[in-house]
Amino acid sequence: MAKKTAEPHPAPVLESAMDYAEHEKTFSGFVQGVKWAIYGGAALMVVLYFLIIH
Repeated sequence: MAKKTAEPHPAPVLESAMDYAEHEKTFSGFVQGVKWAIYGGAALMVVLYFLIIH
């Protein structure tokens, strides 16, 4: 049988630092989009209510 020699793990590769400013901008845009989607959905429900009920 062949004898296996234990090799150490390679050194970890360090990733670049996260761009927090860009992350905050992207998350803020997502939150704004969700907020406007909720406003739009609520407005659509009010319009549909008046079109269907009245």
